Amino acid sequence: MISQITLDNIEHLAIGSSFLGTGGGGDPYLGSLLCREAIAEHGPVDILPVGSLTDEDQVFIAAALGAPTVMIEKLFSIEDQHRAVDTLERFLGRKATAIISAEIGGCNSMMPVAYAAMRGLPIVDGDGMGRAFPELQMTSFNIEGVASAPMTIADEHGNSVVFQTTSGPKAEELARPVATAMGASVCMSCYPMTGEQARRAAIPNTLSGAVAIGEAIARHGSSTPPVERLVAVLRGHQYYSDAAVLFQGKITALERDTSKGWVFGSCTISALNGPGQAELKFQNENLVVHVDGKLRCVVPDLATVVDAETGHAIPTERLAYGQRVAVVGCSAPPMLRTARALEVVGPQCFGLAEEYVPIAQLIEDNI
Repeated sequence: MISQITLDNIEHLAIGSSFLGTGGGGDPYLGSLLCREAIAEHGPVDILPVGSLTDEDQVFIAAALGAPTVMIEKLFSIEDQHRAVDTLERFLGRKATAIISAEIGGCNSMMPVAYAAMRGLPIVDGDGMGRAFPELQMTSFNIEGVASAPMTIADEHGNSVVFQTTSGPKAEELARPVATAMGASVCMSCYPMTGEQARRAAIPNTLSGAVAIGEAIARHGSSTPPVERLVAVLRGHQYYSDAAVLFQGKITALERDTSKGWVFGSCTISALNGPGQAELKFQNENLVVHVDGKLRCVVPDLATVVDAETGHAIPTERLAYGQRVAVVGCSAPPMLRTARALEVVGPQCFGLAEEYVPIAQLIEDNI
């Protein structure tokens, strides 16, 4: 188990969290640049296991909110993130003692590390999703009864807004149009927690898990192809162990629409030899995969499009016609698969017609 995020393993975190982001969470490369600069200036970031949090700890989220396509051009800064966290700290009258990721996906796993380095605080080895989701209420924090508000958002022009809401869905409903008015991409802090709440509600070991996944993909000198290494490391993880390559081929059709603060779309992947075809739908993140009309993976289980040669995940905003890809699916953390959790992160929450079927069963049915 690693104890710090350093300049030596930040690339592994970026690669692994990009896979766990299931196409969303923002481009991790941009976040890794922030991390490198922050760690070079302020030093490595200590990793704090979820179980080591004390009841008195004050755990604050550092995160981005908005459309990934916008984040490519509208870059974040640690100063914007500090404005969001500092506004929430002043509103609550207490200071953070640890930083945690809202989601271990893409840029949203990198910004918290950069911000923790700047503040000289530890980063918690856990998050609220074990993957990435597009809406504020779609977290294990909310599922376990932690209030999303008060929450703050801040932009690059010095503006900050505090929301006091009665529920996670109401926070999403109110914050999303304001974020859109602020440029469709803002920094955020929400779900302020005590250490006791975080121990109960966070999904543990996802930060270290992302680093291990990234290391497996990036490993040099191995004769095993990267996609095979990726599936192997997933199968060895406590959460993601039901894993398989669902399809391989070339992207032959792509639709994307950025509206209401999200990126909606679909992607068609055709077999290089033969008539086989996979269809994906996404809302920032990949939600459902069908192969030749048969369900192969559906949210909250993870489905990620990766480069067929390198194994690196391809965010939804960077999918392009002609790319040769593989679709890799794996199981979600158990906290996301309970009946209560499926009411918050299940297929119907995204307007999908499919019922949730665990990927373990779908893999077995297609062997």
